Amino acid sequence: MKINWGTGIVLAFVAFISFIMYFIVNMNVQDKYDHDLVTDSYYEEELKYQSSIDKQRNAQKLKENVSVQQTSAGLEITFPKAFDINTIKGKVFLYRPSNRQFDFEMPISLSNHTLLIPDNRLLGGRWNLTIDWSYDTEDYLYKQELNY
Repeated sequence: MKINWGTGIVLAFVAFISFIMYFIVNMNVQDKYDHDLVTDSYYEEELKYQSSIDKQRNAQKLKENVSVQQTSAGLEITFPKAFDINTIKGKVFLYRPSNRQFDFEMPISLSNHTLLIPDNRLLGGRWNLTIDWSYDTEDYLYKQELNY
């Protein structure tokens, strides 16, 4: 059987479309390619982005910024010693990129200058830590990627 130009072009298009459809179906069916957005309210968060930049700049101006250390008891967050612990307010958010079900948020409640996130709340792997806190009238933001 002899294949002319028209038949060859049609076969090339069919092969290319089949190739692309294979990858589309493969990406939609397999769980390892399933990724969630960082937040459901993406556009509202984008509008607040400038305020988070300002908060990060405020945190960089501090003589002593927030520090994070992994211990056997969990994740220990230390706030600046120069600040009064009774006026530090805010929240700690831990985001798990691989599975949104493990994300959690907790308010900052200090009895000394450290906040402990227990070991049983954290699975091994990558976490994005965001500490959004304020002291008096000034707002601060601390972000860090960590492997636990």
